[in-house]
Order: sequence, then structure tokens, then C-alpha cells
Amino acid sequence: MDSSLDLNGGQLAGADLNRADLSEANLSNAKLMDSILSGADLSEADLSEAHLSGADLSRAYLPRAILNGADLTHSDLSSAGLTDARLIGADLSGADLSGATLRRANLSGANLSGANLSGADLRGAILEGSILPEGFGRIDALPAGVWPDTL
Repeated sequence: MDSSLDLNGGQLAGADLNRADLSEANLSNAKLMDSILSGADLSEADLSEAHLSGADLSRAYLPRAILNGADLTHSDLSSAGLTDARLIGADLSGADLSGATLRRANLSGANLSGANLSGADLRGAILEGSILPEGFGRIDALPAGVWPDTL
């Protein structure tokens, strides 16, 4: 993808971007509520402060994507690849992250209340200051750097 694609602040609510190649795109502050991004390539994309509530990001490819401060409430991120993604301060409340890969993702200060994390891979993820789903358990009960394969 041409990294010069700049959709900063774009109005894309409800757009069908199924399997789109948006790698390295600037989508910061974009309005993508209820959009379909299933299977999209968003690797290294900047989605800082993007509005993605209710969006379908199932099976989306988001390694090294920047989602700091993004609104992902009630979004579908099932089976999404978020390895090394930055989700600092993101709102993931009520999101479906079942089967998602969040290895080494930075979720510092993220809101994960009500999120579905069943089968999610959180090995090496940073959860400092995050609001975790009820019943998630204590993360300090595991030795440093050790995460279960499934939660």
C-alpha cells in the first residue's frame, strides 16, 4: 500500500472495506463506526483516536497498528491479528476479541470491561492500568512474562 494514503478525519461510517489493503494508511480520527473491515490489511496503519464503534474487524490484520485512544466499543475483533499493536487508552468495552492475537500488544490504560477475551492470545501483552473484564482473574497471579494460551 502507498503509505501516502491519508484519510485523517475521513467520514467512512458504515463503509464496506472488506479485505481492503489499508496498510500504513493514516486513518487517525477517521469516523468508521459500523464499518465492515473484515479481513482488511491494516498493518502499521495509524488509527489513533479513530471512531470504530460497532465496526466489523473480524480476521483483520493489524500488526504494529496504532490504535491509541481509538473507540472500539462493541466492535468485532474476533480472530484479528493485533501482534505488537498499540492500543494505549483505547476503549474496547463490549468488544469481541475472541481468538484474537494480541501478542506483545500495548493495552496500557485500555478499557476492556465487558470484552470477550475467550481464546485470545495475550502473551507478552502490556495491561498496566487497564480495566479488565469481570471474571478475568488477577493478572499478577502468573509469573512475569508467562501467559496462558487461552483465557
